[in-house]
Amino acid sequence: MSPLYWFFRHTFFVFFKVFNRLRVTGSENVPDTGGVIVAANHASYLDPLVVGAALKRRATYMAKEGLFKIPLIGEFVRSFSFPVRRDKPQPSTIKEAVRRLKGGELIVMFPEGGRSAGGGMLDAKRGVAVIAALSRASVVPALVSGTDASLPVGGKIPRPAKITVMFGKPLEAGSGETDREYQERISKEIMDSIKKLEVES
Repeated sequence: MSPLYWFFRHTFFVFFKVFNRLRVTGSENVPDTGGVIVAANHASYLDPLVVGAALKRRATYMAKEGLFKIPLIGEFVRSFSFPVRRDKPQPSTIKEAVRRLKGGELIVMFPEGGRSAGGGMLDAKRGVAVIAALSRASVVPALVSGTDASLPVGGKIPRPAKITVMFGKPLEAGSGETDREYQERISKEIMDSIKKLEVES
């Protein structure tokens, strides 16, 4: 495990705890070991940092391909993520995600495929469900609230708005359920589970 990753994780945790009064619930729903997908809603650039700070396990991300080409920043991003072309995801990206999950990693994904303006939620893209089905990894829904108030779309400087992260119970493949059946079910249940957490919050 990279000491640099944990240094930044703890630094961001303290920052969000003090500046944004970060509250984390449902951490017990995130398995301690094994391949896991944490699927969260996405309304702000702060979301990846907040989810990573809230998790007790090391997180891996799928980051925009262009970030890896930026001097210095690219090296930092490469230490905890792998590239993806959002305009046209490549089969190799899906294979890499499946390989990592089967190897026991936890991957944070944003099913909506991009930030939703105004804090509302969009429908889930197929990618998360495909990766979940091929890897047979459980999917932990996560609700992130308050980040759109702290750093809304178009914002440049975070504001001291309260942020909450809620982890729901894992969605897993049923006994005898085929990959296709799991994929179809998960694609429908991911955002419904996140919205349910929003109602419960």
